[in-house]
Amino acid sequence: MNNSIEVRQMTGSDVDLVYQIFTEHDIKKPKDYILKCWEQNVAGERISLLAFYQGQFAGSLHLLAISYYPYFVENGIPEINDFNVIPPSRKLGIGNELMEAIEKIAFEKYGIVGIGVGLYQSYGSAQRLYAKRGYIPDGRGLMYQQQPVTPGAMVCVDDDLNLYFTKVKP
Repeated sequence: MNNSIEVRQMTGSDVDLVYQIFTEHDIKKPKDYILKCWEQNVAGERISLLAFYQGQFAGSLHLLAISYYPYFVENGIPEINDFNVIPPSRKLGIGNELMEAIEKIAFEKYGIVGIGVGLYQSYGSAQRLYAKRGYIPDGRGLMYQQQPVTPGAMVCVDDDLNLYFTKVKP
């Protein structure tokens, strides 16, 4: 573990800080969304972890108890969701620390965890991170808005085009 990185669970008093830093770094997360995430933490529907680098907020990651992806729902697989590290804090091990912490929680509670990843270039670092951490495709193929993409179909290459992966407790 990197001593400059602290990972902890979100609190209600973090909402404004997360919104402010994400806005400063052009990570488009409306304040209402961040507040909803906090409310879902209180309700036990989501666990939100925040990372701090040298005492400064650097990123966040969530674990959804019930995924939006039907295959994960049907199989009781929680989903790692909405992974963000602010640009100046990337390549410092922050993402890896967030993943380590959320996997520990997921494995203790569920024994398995899932994740979806986008397919265009800006997701390249995430794709590599998940492969290095031992995630394997769920075998269901490409999804658009959590629904299977059929051969010959035309879909938009945007944030809703994903490949889903799982990892089981080691």
